[in-house]
Amino acid sequence: MDPVKKVIIIGAGPAGVGAALNLRKTDHIFSTIYEIRPVRTTLGGAVGIPSNGLRLLDRLGLYDEVLARGVDTSTLILHSIKGHVMGQMDMGSWSKEKTGFGYLRIQRTDLMDVLLDAAEKADIPIHYGQKLVKIDEDDNGVTATFSDGTKDTGDFLLGCDGIHSAVRTLYVDPTTEPQYSGISNIGSDTSLGSVISTSGLPLAAASLKGLNATLTTDGLFAVTPCTPAQDMLYWFFSREVAIPESGDTRDGWEERGKKEIEGMKSTMLDVLGDAKAEWVDMLRELVRQTDVVKFYPNFRLPPGAKWSRGRCLLIGDAAHAMPPHASQGVSMALEDIFLLCRLLHDGSRSLENVVRTYEEKRGPRAEEMLRTALRNGSVRKKMGPWRHRFNEVMMTGGLHLYNMLDLDRLGLGKKPLAYDIDEEQI
Repeated sequence: MDPVKKVIIIGAGPAGVGAALNLRKTDHIFSTIYEIRPVRTTLGGAVGIPSNGLRLLDRLGLYDEVLARGVDTSTLILHSIKGHVMGQMDMGSWSKEKTGFGYLRIQRTDLMDVLLDAAEKADIPIHYGQKLVKIDEDDNGVTATFSDGTKDTGDFLLGCDGIHSAVRTLYVDPTTEPQYSGISNIGSDTSLGSVISTSGLPLAAASLKGLNATLTTDGLFAVTPCTPAQDMLYWFFSREVAIPESGDTRDGWEERGKKEIEGMKSTMLDVLGDAKAEWVDMLRELVRQTDVVKFYPNFRLPPGAKWSRGRCLLIGDAAHAMPPHASQGVSMALEDIFLLCRLLHDGSRSLENVVRTYEEKRGPRAEEMLRTALRNGSVRKKMGPWRHRFNEVMMTGGLHLYNMLDLDRLGLGKKPLAYDIDEEQI
């Protein structure tokens, strides 16, 4: 095929910036990024990046910078609603032994700072405030038109613009719409300074390590450090929330979000109950001291949807968005990027073959991670007191047996985290 020399990238999130960096590093391909937001994003809480994603950040040359801003949270500690520790599991030791990387928690703003600084050093142009309104293509290239009338033409276009992708809705697959998963998150939001300092919290917060989860009758409450000093905490409450009566629309969810946030503190304090325990006291204080929260309904894209059309390809959440319950959003986007660059590097392939092979290889992997995310999300559904107590007993016993028999050595449920996209046969 004629070599791809210029790529237009829509979206300046992890997928878009990561794609531009690896295209430059691996294939010496020039790209320009267009972002609908007017400035660098300050949105988001803290994201988890397992070993499969950390390994690829290392190959981009960015792992040390990301590590310097995040914290290892490989250990999952389960707490009962009465305050005692039910058990714990190391989520990263098996994959770390296989890959050299564990499980990192980092504020999304810090991750984006690392990526955007790298893009600046690589002279990758990013144009903000650019709303995509039209895509045209012919045998010679693809042209993106923006709302201010500007246009850009390249050999290839990547839609890296998230679950509500304009590239998908305008051109690649207008019939596919995100589906609500039934689960929503309320959580502290770093963009408005509401990640909580441990200095004003009870002593239990100062020694907090790993991802700490408490299962309630109304959902899952989780809290984790998100800075290297482990002096700042990020929390979220993940629960079953019905579709608004006005329907699964933007206006409907904005109204529902307002109601959820308005009643957040009273709801959370009711859910935590009146147990007199150091752990529960700390959670209550964490809620009380949180000034700003965000409401996030979790959407997904259905398996089997179109990812490409002609010279346009969707990657990351634009192609296969899933609920965050498997912590694979960033990692899956990086896997997409690395496979695409390998295929483009092979000059014997036609562009049609590149896209077809990409979809054949990435489709099963995306569906596997979606199933994992949905399975993990099932524990967040509402339940009665007896069912809740039964689940606590079963989890306590299961974790005890898991650790007593050293089942971690078998890598049960962890092998997907050791997956290496560069070993995929193409």
